[in-house]
Amino acid sequence: MNLRRDVFQAIADPTRRAILMLVASQALTAGAIAARFDTARPTVSRHLQILTECELLTQQQSGREIYYHLNPQKMKEIAEFIEPFRQMWEERFDKLERVMKNYKSNKQ
Repeated sequence: MNLRRDVFQAIADPTRRAILMLVASQALTAGAIAARFDTARPTVSRHLQILTECELLTQQQSGREIYYHLNPQKMKEIAEFIEPFRQMWEERFDKLERVMKNYKSNKQ
């Protein structure tokens, strides 16, 4: 059975988000990533598997080591999906700020 992972479920987990932040600046091996967390290595390996299945991370073999890299194209797709929602909330907060300023000035 081929299970398809949802990218938003993957990034909902704080550990997986932390892993993405780690590999955003440099490629790391599973061991180097696991060393930064206070969890068992198999748990970190499972997180890496999920992030790889979602195409948020890519793997590159270098000798005996496998390095994990952030997939910027997939991150861009996520950002593009979220952008309209960010804009909508930005507009709502701006409107609320104008209402509150108007309320304060009328109250004085």
